[in-house]
Amino acid sequence: MSNVAAALKEEIARVARKEVRSETQKLKKASVQHRTDIAALKRRVQALEQQVARLRKAAEKRTAAATTEQPASVIRFSAKGLATQRQRLGLSAAEMGALLGVSGQSVYKWEDGKTRPRASQMPAIASLRGLGKRAAAARLSELAG
Repeated sequence: MSNVAAALKEEIARVARKEVRSETQKLKKASVQHRTDIAALKRRVQALEQQVARLRKAAEKRTAAATTEQPASVIRFSAKGLATQRQRLGLSAAEMGALLGVSGQSVYKWEDGKTRPRASQMPAIASLRGLGKRAAAARLSELAG
């Protein structure tokens, strides 16, 4: 009888080993697959980080170029400069205002530094810088007539 018990015990151990082996094989295959996936993801993350770095560098170059170009298009305003400009052209504040499309009172306030012209008025002020007395008088006569 001990022979049957020993054989049964041996058979149970063999079947148990076989089951455990099949389960561990599945786990090993899953582990290998996970490691492969992780390695692929790491490579992809690295490639994406390099791409982000290249794009960031290009964006910084674009913004640096934009900031260097931007001051050239910005028109500066000086109250003293506007007063000097008006005197150079020999215009009254009302005449200067007519050329700029504003009132004479606005011109006085700009010259006193109490207010500043709007951004939309800056190109008109800048265009007066290139005018001479005759051109300013001609433009005034065009506006009046």
